[in-house]
Amino acid sequence: MVRPIVLYPDPVLQQPTEAVAASDNQLLSLVEDLFDSMYQAEGIGSAAPQIGVSKRVTVIDLGNGARPEDKLVFINPEIMFLEGQQIETEACLSLPGIGEEVGRAAKIKVRAQNVKGEWFGLEADGLLSRALQHEIDHLDDILFFSRVNALKRNVILRQISKLRNAGEWRNEFVAR
Repeated sequence: MVRPIVLYPDPVLQQPTEAVAASDNQLLSLVEDLFDSMYQAEGIGSAAPQIGVSKRVTVIDLGNGARPEDKLVFINPEIMFLEGQQIETEACLSLPGIGEEVGRAAKIKVRAQNVKGEWFGLEADGLLSRALQHEIDHLDDILFFSRVNALKRNVILRQISKLRNAGEWRNEFVAR
């Protein structure tokens, strides 16, 4: 089911998420909703807080649904290792129309659970590394603009404030 993407400054985006038990009966439904909502919004990753759920669940699909084997699910993910640096422009479904260059690790190692509760490890670089770091940040109540310098962060916050005051800060990606 497609759910509306939660926009900043919604409180669910600004609080750490809760760990998920493998026995959570709603886990599969949450994962499906995350993928459905992400595809509707034309994103490559989504975290549970972005659809209003404060759980440590994130999904990524760099191929935008073209190949089912590219769908990645991370339950209770933890970054175990960071190496190098990459600087690229990032955007966020919860901050529509806003993007900025963000420094991230070039390579990472992540530990997470799958939907069956089994732990696995994954090494990532390039866009997958960036997407994982971005989505795990969401689970830790960090938005990408927190990772830019104070001047750029203030510009972004003023831009959001102006759009909100003008009634133009709204989610274009709602369930249809």
